[in-house]
Amino acid sequence: MQPNIGSTDRALRLALGAILIALALLAGLEGGLRIAALIAGAVMILTAGIRFCPLYTLFGLRTCRR
Repeated sequence: MQPNIGSTDRALRLALGAILIALALLAGLEGGLRIAALIAGAVMILTAGIRFCPLYTLFGLRTCRR
């Protein structure tokens, strides 16, 4: 897998992922909304960690330098 996430994109994904997980755990979200926030946050952090986004590949996007 070739990295397709740049440093700015990576930082934004980490921040958004952390915010979503914090909201799910601390803001009192319940049911499906809580599960969706946890999953979305985990996916954001995972893709930032591995610097690869499958959706970017599907749409031919790339935010890092070649």
